[in-house]
Amino acid sequence: MNRRSLLGAGVALGAGAATTAAVASPSRAQTTEGADAVVDTVVVGAGLAGLTAARKLVAAGKKVLVLEARDRVGGRVHDIGLANGGTIERGGQFTGPTQTRLQALADELGVKTFTGYNTGESIYYTADGTLIRYSGALPPMDNDSYQALGQAIYQLDTLASTIPVDAPWTAPKAEELDGQTFASWIEGNVTNANAKTILHLMSNGALSAESRDISLLWILNYIAVSGNETNPGNLTRLISTLGGARDSRFVGGPYQLATKMAAALGSKVVLKAPVRRIVQSGSSALVVADGLAVTASSVVVALPPTLAGRIVYSPALPATRDQLTQRFPLSSIGKAIAVYDKPFWRDAGLNGQVAALTGTTRSTFDNSPPDGSYGALLAFLDGDQMRAVEDKSDATIKQLILDDLARYFGSQAATPTEFVLGRWDAEEYTRGGAPGFTPPGVLTRFGSSIRKTAGVIHWAGAETATFWNGHMEGAVRSGEQAAADILKG
Repeated sequence: MNRRSLLGAGVALGAGAATTAAVASPSRAQTTEGADAVVDTVVVGAGLAGLTAARKLVAAGKKVLVLEARDRVGGRVHDIGLANGGTIERGGQFTGPTQTRLQALADELGVKTFTGYNTGESIYYTADGTLIRYSGALPPMDNDSYQALGQAIYQLDTLASTIPVDAPWTAPKAEELDGQTFASWIEGNVTNANAKTILHLMSNGALSAESRDISLLWILNYIAVSGNETNPGNLTRLISTLGGARDSRFVGGPYQLATKMAAALGSKVVLKAPVRRIVQSGSSALVVADGLAVTASSVVVALPPTLAGRIVYSPALPATRDQLTQRFPLSSIGKAIAVYDKPFWRDAGLNGQVAALTGTTRSTFDNSPPDGSYGALLAFLDGDQMRAVEDKSDATIKQLILDDLARYFGSQAATPTEFVLGRWDAEEYTRGGAPGFTPPGVLTRFGSSIRKTAGVIHWAGAETATFWNGHMEGAVRSGEQAAADILKG
């Protein structure tokens, strides 16, 4: 089973952290813009969404200031340098077909992509500890199981085709679909045990959320948005590596997209400036952050809904918007990368991909550079697995991960030269990973407020996108849309 594309910050063990240059501290921003600056637009958040919005607005001649709570740009995209001279993605990393706006941005900024390593066999690790090597997209099953799974995927794609990507709450039978979990749909519509197991695993692996926690309408919408204006979304594209959402990576890492945009914006980006309050009055707003206050005629809040809800708004936001942000958690995700002198699993005919039914990490990928000059295994901790180690130390989690990797790939996997651990849930200005999701009853009751402007406040961020929501592509699209809406007036 295959992965998500938008991840965030973490803790590095044995490696230096990347830094961001050419951006301002609050004091420098006050010197540059004035202690009580007046701009056309304040952008809250310097992830891909916020930086894209700012870039588009500046190109249109607008005076913009970007306020970022962290000490770096990028949001849930963050790469770090390794002691061996390489770069590893501890944040979002994947892209694939139909992710056209992300690719266009990369082309503009001179960042190239490469197809991930898929040569060789994958591993399916069963609940009783049996290791099965296989070729193809799915673990080996009997024909009845394949047929049952294929039928379930067809049903999900058919239902997803009825979902308007910009307004899933208006879909036929939206109330019925939003009134149940993905798990309850699986149990009520799939009788084959193997097919059920794979579908539950898909939820954990592709969404970092358990099937019992997410609304059926939400996952149908997530399938529907895994395309673009000319290519309808489908489940296979969403969960696949080759030809799917995890087809490719960025040479040198996607963090370059953020740092290059930030460098061009220069002192218009202010770090260590968490926004605490947004006070609207007439046709403007006062945005109050640590160390400065800025007046603007428009504001783009480019944050995940749950974090956007932690800002104090005056006057208060519409009740449906407030209630949406209370019910829109980020997924529980951890990300670990073990680095080796070479990708030794390739010599054994393996592609580095694991789907497991037990263990701390149940999904892995070959995360080596395009030239294979060193080896790297990416291990995800999703949903229940991440919550199970929430109170564990970094050292304990590292050992649990290495024990799993040794079970999958042999004893050589137990002794990496470097190890990187990202604990998204513990990051103050992240508090989880992509995608944010909604439980039953949320989209139909409160979903219509996800992009609806509130006075002069516009919303952006990966979770607000109408295509590739929850991915880097979605973040870029949402920033472009917010800027376009402001420029339209």
